Amino acid sequence: MAKWTPKHEAPEPLEGPVVATITGGTILWFVLFLVQVPFYGWFDDRDLTWWVWTCLAGAGLGLIGIWYVRKRDAAIKRHEAARAAASDPEATPGA
Repeated sequence: MAKWTPKHEAPEPLEGPVVATITGGTILWFVLFLVQVPFYGWFDDRDLTWWVWTCLAGAGLGLIGIWYVRKRDAAIKRHEAARAAASDPEATPGA
């Protein structure tokens, strides 16, 4: 089997309001869970309780996602600040 080689370079990743996006998605999952809880009996009668628990799992995983993207965002900002300080020696304190 021949090795596949790409025909063109991959595009740069899109950067946007990642923390806000993940937070919004997490809130949405949790709201969907809260909306479905009063109807748990209806879901249970039809063997559809996995819908309720999927929303709760989405909210829980979203909390992990919020933690992760906040750490990632802080690391990116630290790296950019360090790179800017290295390129501009007059900006460093004590110089």
